[in-house]
Amino acid sequence: MKPVALYYRMLGYQSENLRLLRAAFEVEELDDPRQDSAEVLTRVEVVFAPLGFPVDAERMEQCPKLRVIISNTTGVPHIDLEAASERDITVCALHDEPAFLETITPTAEHTIGLLLAACRRIPAAHAAACRGEWSRRPWGAPRMLSRMRLGLVGYGRLGRKVGAVARVMGMDVAFYDPYVPGGAESLPALACRSDVLSLHAPATAATANLVSRAVLEALPRGAVVVNTARGELLDVEALLDLMESGHIAAAALDAVAGEYDPDFAKTFGASRLARYAREHDTLILTPHIGGSTVDAWCETERFVIEKAFRVLGVEVPA
Repeated sequence: MKPVALYYRMLGYQSENLRLLRAAFEVEELDDPRQDSAEVLTRVEVVFAPLGFPVDAERMEQCPKLRVIISNTTGVPHIDLEAASERDITVCALHDEPAFLETITPTAEHTIGLLLAACRRIPAAHAAACRGEWSRRPWGAPRMLSRMRLGLVGYGRLGRKVGAVARVMGMDVAFYDPYVPGGAESLPALACRSDVLSLHAPATAATANLVSRAVLEALPRGAVVVNTARGELLDVEALLDLMESGHIAAAALDAVAGEYDPDFAKTFGASRLARYAREHDTLILTPHIGGSTVDAWCETERFVIEKAFRVLGVEVPA
C-alpha cells in the first residue's frame, strides 16, 4: 500500500517531479488548502505546505496519520516546527540543508540583475528604444558601480554570494548581520555608507520592518534599495515617501509584504506600490521570481520529495 500524499496544484511542481511523486505515493490533488476536507485529511501521511497556508498544531491534529510535511522553501514560517516535533512529524524542507543550498544560485543572480537594472534604468531605456527614441543622453547613470558602495542586510548564503559578485565588479562591500563577526556595528551605520542597500535577511517577528524609515533616511541622497528577500523586512510606505522626495533615487523589489495571502493578487494592482511603479520608471517590481529558474525548481522539488522518501523508507522510483 502506497503512502497517501496531499499535493496542491497551486505549487506548480515540474512534470518530472509529479511523475516521481505519483509513482511512489497515492496522491490526492487539490487546487489549494481551502479545498481540504476531513475525509482527505484523516487519510494523509504526507502533506505539501504552500506558503500562505499555515501548517500549525490545529492543522496537524486534523491529520492523525501525518508523518511528513514537504515544502521546497528555504524558510518555513508557515510550518510550526515545534508542533511537528512534538508529534514526531518530519519537516522536509530546505531550511536545514546548507550544503545543498550552496548549489542553488538564482536569487543571488536576480539580485545582481535588479541592482544593474535599477542603477542603469534598463527597463525604462528599453521601453524608450522600443518607442524609437534612440539616444543615450537621457540614460546616463550617475556613477560606475565600481565607484559605489554596497551594503548587505544579512550576510548568510545569499548575502555572501551577492557580495562576491559585487566585489568582482569593483564595488566596496560591507554588511550588517548580528550573527556574523566583522559586520557594521548597526544597520543605520551600514546605511550611512551604502549607495546601494540590498536585503538578504530572513523574515521573522524580530526582523519585521528591519529596514525602517530611520534606516532608509540614513542612506545617502540618491541611494538605491534592492529587496529579493521578504517584503516584511522593508517599510514600503517610508520607501515610497523617500522616493517621492528624491532622497532615494531608485528601488527594485522582488518581494512584497503580504504576497502569500491567497487574495493578494486581487488587490495588489490598486496598491500605492503598484501605482508608483506604473507612474515612475525608478521603481522596478518583479513577482518574486528570484529563485525562478526551471533547473532550480526541478532540483529543489526533487530534493524535498526524496527527503520524504528516506523518512518513509520508500525507494526512489527508477
